[in-house]
Amino acid sequence: MDDQEFQRRASAALEALHRRLTEASENADFEPDFNAGALTIEFEDPPAKFVVSPNSPVHQIWLSAQSKSFKFAWDAARDAFTLPETGETLDEVVAAAISRQLGVSIEL
Repeated sequence: MDDQEFQRRASAALEALHRRLTEASENADFEPDFNAGALTIEFEDPPAKFVVSPNSPVHQIWLSAQSKSFKFAWDAARDAFTLPETGETLDEVVAAAISRQLGVSIEL
């Protein structure tokens, strides 16, 4: 994948994730914000901030959540960014991290 294709796929993935997070936040206590190509998810109780951002030089999307870092690569077979180690998608990992943070199940 070249740089332009990565940018297109990463932007589309983050925009779609932001839409789903916005819908989910109507029934849960977190606030998503998509600005300057990065997606943040903020929590008041307990306080926390997750950051999802593209890392163009290595063609990955990185998630920083709960003192952990996750690095997602494009999986053409699944048409999604996934964790190479587990095969989990970006949406699955973000939903699980939010669920752990809030103590309630969140689906995206």
